Amino acid sequence: MGFLSSLLDIVGFGIGIPFGLLVGFFLFVYSQPKDVQDPDVRPLSELDSSTLMDLLPELPFWVKNPNYDRVDWLNKFILNMWPYLDKAICDTIRSMAQPIFAEYIGMYQIEAIEFEKLSLGTLPPILHGIKVYETNEKELAMEPAIKWAGNPNIILVLKWLPFRITIQPHVDFGLKILGGDIMSIPGLYRFVQETIKREVAKLYLWPQTLEIPILDAATGAIKKPVGILHVKVVRALKLLKMDFLGASDPYVKLSLSGERLPAKKTTVKRKNLNPEWNEKFKLIVRDPQAQVLQLYVYDWDKVGAHDKLGMQLVPLKLLTPHETQEFTLDLFKNTNLSDPQQKQRGKIVVELTFDPFKEDHECYSGPLDGYGRKESRISRASDDDTPSGAGLLLVTIQGAEDVEGQRHNNPYAVILFRGEKKKTKMMKKTRDPQWNEEFQFMLEEPPLSEKIHIQVISQRSGIGFRSKESMGHVDIDLTDVVHNGRINHKYHLINSKNGQIHLEIKWKMI
Repeated sequence: MGFLSSLLDIVGFGIGIPFGLLVGFFLFVYSQPKDVQDPDVRPLSELDSSTLMDLLPELPFWVKNPNYDRVDWLNKFILNMWPYLDKAICDTIRSMAQPIFAEYIGMYQIEAIEFEKLSLGTLPPILHGIKVYETNEKELAMEPAIKWAGNPNIILVLKWLPFRITIQPHVDFGLKILGGDIMSIPGLYRFVQETIKREVAKLYLWPQTLEIPILDAATGAIKKPVGILHVKVVRALKLLKMDFLGASDPYVKLSLSGERLPAKKTTVKRKNLNPEWNEKFKLIVRDPQAQVLQLYVYDWDKVGAHDKLGMQLVPLKLLTPHETQEFTLDLFKNTNLSDPQQKQRGKIVVELTFDPFKEDHECYSGPLDGYGRKESRISRASDDDTPSGAGLLLVTIQGAEDVEGQRHNNPYAVILFRGEKKKTKMMKKTRDPQWNEEFQFMLEEPPLSEKIHIQVISQRSGIGFRSKESMGHVDIDLTDVVHNGRINHKYHLINSKNGQIHLEIKWKMI
């Protein structure tokens, strides 16, 4: 029976293969193809948000929305700088958290609260796109689309009584019942993870957005000038002896906090420990509620760095508009007054007057430490009156268009006014430079019937003959600026084929 069964298997296998191939051949040749149905195609506008999230989970914003620009170069920069940014951000977090932690030390027997480890990890955030709004008001608004799947490491240590409690935030999806992890069931962990991811994604993925305001809506990207601070450096008393012969050569540097302009300087008084200057200076104020006048007294040296004799700070919120106040200030080595080794280094006498501009005067008509809005005590002049009085002329060169040189296109703008010359930075290899730079002229009287000359020049980046050439100029009458307070316009450049320059000029009166 075994031999017969094996023989039948061989015969069946030998007959079955040819028969199957023959049947398959006839079915393939004589069978009729069925009509293929067209796929169901629907426009994206008809899809709901959940379907779009499934179709476009990782596409950047500049692909989904044409209003966003791609910023691959910025992502590369953030990637290279992330170790340094991580350290700086963590230091900022520590400094901000320290006074908050200090409020709880001593309460409930808490001895200390501190970060044992604080790192944002090795993965930087990624910008999926950025939307930029350009305005004519010297403001730049940017809306970045940021995605961050980081690996931060944060350990917070709480010392309470004899115990040491360590808190390490960790985010994961798990569910344990009777000691068993339900998430170990095949397929369940992925289902739960995708569900939670979908719900969280609704908060920040397209088409929904999560808006985080960086600046107060009431303030612009750059604070505008609101007044002028008049500083009179009167004298100094009992300064330190820094020279070998028991004297000093003092001078004073003064500036406002938050300004990038060079500091003002008095003259040097040789061999004098009680110098008198009686020198006057004008500084532009942008935020009288927060800015501080910085006074530094130095000993001038012919060789080497100048030695600091002392310093002092004056908050502008202490001033009352249009009232001259005299301050006699003690000089110290630094501003850390709690340092027990701090010793007085003499005194300095200054006179300060804050004059807000007329249009801003109602905000600062009382003492600045009140910060309340009050009715202005100065009435505006009528349109028929000729403006008079000191003020500030603000010239903003925003950019130029279609400027072209004969040999090179490296444009920069030059301002000539009342014998003073100022210029913007140079933009290389462009016909449409964007400077957005502001220049200031403090005047004792309105510039009526005066003109300001602005010229666009191209400069060769290397060494060669005829390194500079003019790309056009414009002369602007400032009479309309004085009467109207502001102009914002594009002007055709003289001696240029199609060149234009975009200017904003303001006149602010005290």
